[in-house]
Amino acid sequence: MSVLFGKPPKMQREFERQDRELPGIMLDNLDLREAMDRVLRLPTVASKSFLITIGDRSITGQVARDQMVGPWQVPVADVAVTTATFDTHAGEAMAMGERPPVALIDPAASARLAVAETITNLAAAPIAKLGDIKLSANWMSAASHPGENQALYDAVRTVGMELCPALGIAVPVGKDSMSMRTAWEAENDKGEREEKSVTAPLSLITTGFAPVTDALRTLTPEINLEQDESDLILIDLGGGRNRLGGSALAQVYGQVGDECPDLDDPEDLKAFFSVIQGLNADGKLLAYHDRSDGGLLVTLLEMAFAAHAGLEIKLDWLIDEPTDAFNALFAEELGAVIQVSREHTEDVLAQFAGAGIETCGVIARPRYDDQVRVTLFEEPLLETTRLLAQRTWSETSYRMQALRDNAECAKSEFDGLLDGRDPGLSATPTFDVDEDITAPFVNTARPPMAVLREQGVNGHLEMAWAFDRAGFEAVDVHMSDILEGRVSLDDFKGLVACGGFSYGDVLGAGGGWAKSVLFNERARDQFASFFGRDDSFALGVCNGCQMLSQLKELIPGAENWPRFVRNESEQFELGSPWCAWSRVPRSCSPAWKARACRSPWLMAKAVPSSVTALICVACRAVRRWPCAISTTTGRRPRVILPTRTARRAVSPA
Repeated sequence: MSVLFGKPPKMQREFERQDRELPGIMLDNLDLREAMDRVLRLPTVASKSFLITIGDRSITGQVARDQMVGPWQVPVADVAVTTATFDTHAGEAMAMGERPPVALIDPAASARLAVAETITNLAAAPIAKLGDIKLSANWMSAASHPGENQALYDAVRTVGMELCPALGIAVPVGKDSMSMRTAWEAENDKGEREEKSVTAPLSLITTGFAPVTDALRTLTPEINLEQDESDLILIDLGGGRNRLGGSALAQVYGQVGDECPDLDDPEDLKAFFSVIQGLNADGKLLAYHDRSDGGLLVTLLEMAFAAHAGLEIKLDWLIDEPTDAFNALFAEELGAVIQVSREHTEDVLAQFAGAGIETCGVIARPRYDDQVRVTLFEEPLLETTRLLAQRTWSETSYRMQALRDNAECAKSEFDGLLDGRDPGLSATPTFDVDEDITAPFVNTARPPMAVLREQGVNGHLEMAWAFDRAGFEAVDVHMSDILEGRVSLDDFKGLVACGGFSYGDVLGAGGGWAKSVLFNERARDQFASFFGRDDSFALGVCNGCQMLSQLKELIPGAENWPRFVRNESEQFELGSPWCAWSRVPRSCSPAWKARACRSPWLMAKAVPSSVTALICVACRAVRRWPCAISTTTGRRPRVILPTRTARRAVSPA
């Protein structure tokens, strides 16, 4: 390094150690229902749907687990998982951890909690061993502000020299921001200028990465209601201390506290991770959710939200007095809640006890109605419904979305929670998913398929793989190949226009791509000839769909195809293309991948006898999408059925 950078002087920071004195949390005269509502509305706890649905979470075709969980697409996932290739279940997991409010009390504890939370999140994925995890550390501090140099030193020391070595985890990368304070002048009520400032607490954001052995075994918080008798078990790594300092409960009542959660013994975390991985490998875990922001009550409620389930929560083994309920329900100690079949409960508890984790027990049982009850020795402490709690939890996201997007669209989506008949997403294929419909043909010929792309298109690789698996010979064709005469569409039986953002959608969605065809004589003639053949077919997905819709003058029978314009919300919105796949048999054949559409909007050009097969799963759709679908009008999906050779276009999700 000295050869590259010479020998610049090293920065040196000095501080005098000072003790922190903070008042304890005052819980007198608090109402449990009001406390729950306040915590559920806090942005760090509440739903983040407004932020998640504006981005495409399926790019690469290798996303095995995104934020949305369950048939009703609730953003409560603990970990992100991708597969390494298209044809393997091995992959990579990524998760984050952070606890900045705790740094106001104990910076070192805040840093330890950030690392530990990353691990409890990653534990939902099948990871061979704890040492496989690698961390990236993002440090943020108001350096040189009174007390902050001491906080930074304590946090860095505990992570880099104590905790991570004890866990056997490396931190090979990271970054820092040392200017987390801003100051300005403003007029006060008396018209006088005065200085104002905001200083952020020390913040460590850790991101963990690890190889995954089998992405299909990734656990989610969704309660499994198909299991007749099951228990929800709390694994409390806080040892029953239930410390409220730096919690969401403290924050919503304008307090900080003087005693905060901590990772008291790294060996407990190592044992926890090992037992969870073993139970997952043995198939004994039905659901998993780590305890963090909001505490135990929020953890349980989020599991109920994902499954539209009720809960019977019993605090009998956790506390003795009703006044301790706030600590038990809202303390953000490390740990997790797991769902297991009742026949496995004793064995699971014994495994944790054998690993040295004594503070664990059955904390709740799922209900098949909508009721949520919290009791202590049969005395009710809190009674509500899953729907009311989920509306409260979702309201903050709705309010933010209404400010940013079309308020009526946001309200329509928010009110969709009230639809008690909404079955959520489910895959009900109209064909045998284990049947390989390509088998009679692949031994004789593999029809050549043009996988067409343009500048800005990024969905071509997964599209090529899908058609290759379905029995086609996928050929990468760039628009420049056609424009310059290097490739002719006469050589292909099929054409698929892939997804992405050609020319940044500057000329409208798919507009630039379509005009490169319409305004070039060679390209126009080739596409017109291809569409006019009786033995050809075409598929347009996402941006490719938008492009094909603007080529309808070249496509026989496509006169009624719509033109894509801005939707009412004026926002890219995405449901989930993956949630349905989790309920499809593991052995699903290429036929399923080739025939199942990922969007409820379908324009098909096919003979009437093929209509049912073409629609298949696609038009079962998401009941909420009429207010969020990224198409022409935002109305319900409709199907246009011209005749002759098959043409299909699938809109952007």
